[in-house]
Amino acid sequence: MQPLPLNALRVFEAAARHLSFAKAAAELNVTPAAVSHQIKGLEERLGVPLFRRMNRRLLLTDAAQLCLPGLRDGFERIGQAMAKVSSAERSNLLRVTSAPTFAARWLVPRLEGFRARYPEIEIRIDATERTVDFATEGIDIGIRYGNGNYPGLASLRLMDADEFPVCSPRLLKGSHPLRRPEDLRFQTLIHSESPGESNVLPNWRMWLLAAGVRDVDPTRGLHLQPETIAIEAAINGQGVVLSAQVLVAEELRTGRLVKPFEVELELDFAYYLVWPKARDAHPAIAAFRGWIMDETAPNRAA
Repeated sequence: MQPLPLNALRVFEAAARHLSFAKAAAELNVTPAAVSHQIKGLEERLGVPLFRRMNRRLLLTDAAQLCLPGLRDGFERIGQAMAKVSSAERSNLLRVTSAPTFAARWLVPRLEGFRARYPEIEIRIDATERTVDFATEGIDIGIRYGNGNYPGLASLRLMDADEFPVCSPRLLKGSHPLRRPEDLRFQTLIHSESPGESNVLPNWRMWLLAAGVRDVDPTRGLHLQPETIAIEAAINGQGVVLSAQVLVAEELRTGRLVKPFEVELELDFAYYLVWPKARDAHPAIAAFRGWIMDETAPNRAA
């Protein structure tokens, strides 16, 4: 058998990890049709099906489950090899990936402290919503919001991120002031989730259920991305947005935003620091890891 195309194998690994062509496409920055085409071509080359397609669900076949561990190990070894090749040239360069809102509202305002402690390290921030591939995109370390399950990566929990509504203090006054969660029916709900985003991520439907509110449509309102734009809309009095303390702490402190209700949406999600296991001892990665753990220590204590 001729060598299998590396790109098709990477597409298969992503689709198998997500059990979704759409999510694999989003991760790889291609279309779902392109993912489907690559999988079909790979199945034809191998002569066996890799997925069972069942009522909007994907399941791995026995053949897929048999080869997947070795394939993942192979990609990790490729990443390790490439890291060794470039480690000498990149010892003082640190590339960090983070979601735009976290980067703008928490990370960047504190970067001066890192640069003062480690002036010899050149730091670059890649602010993106998509999940990057550490092995192929030259990223050293990242901050992700999720449940902590990141195959092939080492991780440390940085901060919890329970979500709650925030708004301009102007919305506490007027003809329909916000006093009880039920009063949200008179206000614009600002949404910051992406279309098709996972149902386990915080959203208005979840918060309204937690607050015991049944007569407010959780889908109506203003949809904005990224989240930092949604927060700005709330600051300007355009509605109420769900956010986390870590993202709006400064606005709450100064009174530009207020927390009208005490109900918080508690999920087993948090901000995690992640990096390739093979690069655990890299000096710049170790330096950033130590610095950010110090910076987030008060949040974990709280």
